[in-house]
Formats: sequence, C-alpha cells, structure tokens
Amino acid sequence: MDTRTTYLGMALEHPFIAGASPVGYHLDTIKRLEDAGCAAVVLHSLFEEQITAAYSGHVAHYDIFEPDVDDKLAAFPRPDEYPLGPDRYAEHIHRAKQAVAIPVIASLNGRTPESWLKFARVIEQAGADGLELNVYQVPADLSTSASAIEDRLVAGVKDVTRLVKIPVAVKLSPFFTALGSLARQLDAAGADGLVLFNRFYQSDIDIRTMTMTPQAQLSTSEELLVRLHWAAILHGRIRCSIALSGGVATPDDGIKALLAGADVVQLVSALLRHGPAHVSVMREGLARWLAWQKFERLDEARGRVSLRSTDDRDLVERAHYIRTLHSWTA
Repeated sequence: MDTRTTYLGMALEHPFIAGASPVGYHLDTIKRLEDAGCAAVVLHSLFEEQITAAYSGHVAHYDIFEPDVDDKLAAFPRPDEYPLGPDRYAEHIHRAKQAVAIPVIASLNGRTPESWLKFARVIEQAGADGLELNVYQVPADLSTSASAIEDRLVAGVKDVTRLVKIPVAVKLSPFFTALGSLARQLDAAGADGLVLFNRFYQSDIDIRTMTMTPQAQLSTSEELLVRLHWAAILHGRIRCSIALSGGVATPDDGIKALLAGADVVQLVSALLRHGPAHVSVMREGLARWLAWQKFERLDEARGRVSLRSTDDRDLVERAHYIRTLHSWTA
C-alpha cells in the first residue's frame, strides 16, 4: 500500500508527523518518534519574546531592565521557565538533525513582523529542514483593523521567505474574516505550506481570586470539523501544502483530514496521551482503510471530499449550513 505524500517539498513515507509540542523538548523523545515510524517532527516553538529579550533586551517594546516594567511583563514566563533559550534552541536543532534521519522542522512563534524573524537564518544555519511560522495574536486594541492584521502577517511571511532558502509553513488561526483570500495572499507571498489551525487557548476566571487563569487542555475529535471544513475549501486551489493540526485523535480522524485534502496530519494531543507508538496505530488504520476502499495509493483518496470540483462553492457552503440547522431532532 503506497501511503507516500509530499509536504513542503519533502517526500514522506506517510502523512503522520509530530506537531509542535513538548514532545520536541528532548532528543530521546524525538528518537522514539522516529523509531515509532513518525514521518517528520516539528519542534516546540521558540517565542518572539525570548529572542527579543536575549538579543535586544526588550519584550513587547518594553526594556526589560527598566524598573517600572515589571508589572507589565509579569504575566510572561521568566527566561528560566522556557525549556530552551535561542542559542540552545539552535543547538537543539543541530543535535536533532544528527540524531535522526527524518525531517526536523523548527517553529517560531510571535505576533509582530519585526527583528525576531531574523532568527530564521540561525534556524536555517542550524540545519532545520523547514520552518513553521506561528504568528499568534488576539488583538485587544479596538482600533486595529482586520486588514492591518492581515497586511502585517503577509509582510512578515514575505520577509522570512526572502531571508531563508528552507521551506516555510504558516500556522494560522481560523478566525480571519476572509480566510480563503488570506491563504491565497500567503501563497503568493512565498509560503510553502499552511497549517490549519492554531488552537485558540482561552483563560478561565477564578472566582475566588477574581483573576484570569491560563489553562491548556488537550484537543479532542470535536475540534476537527473546522479544520476539515477549510482543508476542503482550499485543497487544489492554492500552490502550497496543507497540514491539518488539532482534533486528530483516531485513525478515522486522520482519514477524514486526507479526504478533505490535507497533505499531512500533525499529531500533538494524541502523542501526549498515548506516546510515540500511536503513530503506528494511525498508519495501520490508514492502510486498512485504503485496502478496504481498494485504493492502491493515498493520492487516490486525497481531496475526495473537497470542494475543488464544485462550481459554486459559496452556494454549497450555504446549503450545508441550512441543512445542518434542520438536521437536529429531539
């Protein structure tokens, strides 16, 4: 059974890769992922705030050495609370490339298209096979327009793709006003892949202390639908690769992602729950399903449920919305 796929120009034996998460912290875990058959690994993110603090002494434009900024920056982790600083992150990439044969993709996470993006060159020099650019921002400034946010993102991607020769994927939020248009702009800006989607982490409120409390919960299959929706819309209509991330817990979830048009499926929560061996479960489930459907190659199944061949996609979207509302029975 031929399960080969291509992501960011890299030929992979199958579509299941490890997404950015704590599984990338340690070399022994990365080796275990390779031993379990993982096709590639995305390392955990290095944050904009780490880079600017280390190289310019600033976080979010505030001088970290000024005495009156402590309260403003108190919500951020201390430098020693991050698993790796910038220099050690670059060294980690180099050591990971020496330790495993599968592609190693680095991850940069930030919110502004500023000097921290130049660290992409360091990542390339360290030997990374690719770079995942995660530009995550929830704009609380009521004067910031949707177009300004998108323009900054596109400009940042252009800057990075001009800086490096390795392929660059952009990890997106699903909450853009016109995501399809943005995807096309990022494609034109030089992005080699889009990752659908960043999870929207939301703080809870502690009613005893009356404070916001951050919480991180593992995803479930219920989060998969919005990702399937957009993979199906984008498949075959943009040049760059499509990775689906979030809500992939079972082999059936992975198969749905491929039917929608994903080139690869990033596993995070499933690996944190079940360990690297879960990659084998996903691969075996896909192989059984392909055989059951009498497909000889994965490419025969990819995008079968996408909207690529649909003439009026907006009409189909509206019809599905109305039908969904009428599908409820008490």
